[in-house]
Amino acid sequence: MKAIPFLLVISTGLATALQTSMVFSDDTVVYALEPETALAVKPYLPPSEQTIPHNQFGEMVLLGKAIFTDTKKHASQYVGNGLSCSNCHLNAGRLSHSAPLWAAWVKYPAYRSKNNRVNTMEERIQGCFTYSMNGSPPPADSKELKALMSYAYWLAKGAPTGINLPGRGYPKLEKPTEKPDTARGKQLYVNNCAVCHGEDGEGTKTNNEYAFPPLWGRDSFNWGAGMHRINTAAAFIRANMPLAKGGSLSNQQAWDVAYYINSHERPQDPRYSGSTEATKRVYHQHQCRYGEKHDSNILGGKD
Repeated sequence: MKAIPFLLVISTGLATALQTSMVFSDDTVVYALEPETALAVKPYLPPSEQTIPHNQFGEMVLLGKAIFTDTKKHASQYVGNGLSCSNCHLNAGRLSHSAPLWAAWVKYPAYRSKNNRVNTMEERIQGCFTYSMNGSPPPADSKELKALMSYAYWLAKGAPTGINLPGRGYPKLEKPTEKPDTARGKQLYVNNCAVCHGEDGEGTKTNNEYAFPPLWGRDSFNWGAGMHRINTAAAFIRANMPLAKGGSLSNQQAWDVAYYINSHERPQDPRYSGSTEATKRVYHQHQCRYGEKHDSNILGGKD
């Protein structure tokens, strides 16, 4: 069977979102949407860019989109790796089942077990910079954060608030039939992923800029990011990969690839206490490989 390139950046959503009971994940918080609820909620479509107003607010929306899609270029002082927001929130934050920005906007403020308190949308975005971007949070009064907030607000124009919209987050996967395996995951990666993401997960560049993001190593997300969780990465992969063929990988394949990707070293968790064991005990009691031994090394053992 011909290998299909496996990318971690662009794809379509699942067509069966309204036909089955779906569960959407936002880090440690899981949201369920039953079939009868899904059918009662009209699928939301974000507005066309042609409707962005030609005024100061519209300029801020456009800046927010620019930051979202090329974060290092437009918010470099807050970014510590080679990623952009749109690497995990596909199609500039518009795509269903790829943690769309419009679906998050209508559910904040919200409690997050990750930090055990109610977070505002501003704080949620700041957390993305700390963990997924391996950087530092933009201040609440910064132009960058105001722009991202304006973009999210505009994307959610007309959406009902306080409910889990169909397409929110990534659809949760059933547990794999077999335990995830690095050997199977590596073979899938070599055959389908390396062409874009590099043999060593280092990503690929055009004109010294990342065309496809690094999946591990110093320029990828750190050990505190949601995507380091094997279940979160598997859900994203299953729903959105390969390119334009979301849902074509089996559950087992998605788990195996996610397990392989997250069996490599990456930047340290910013909450690191000086002890990998202690950090794992406090912050990593979930489906991840932080603190585990792999190839004679302890993952997350490097400062």
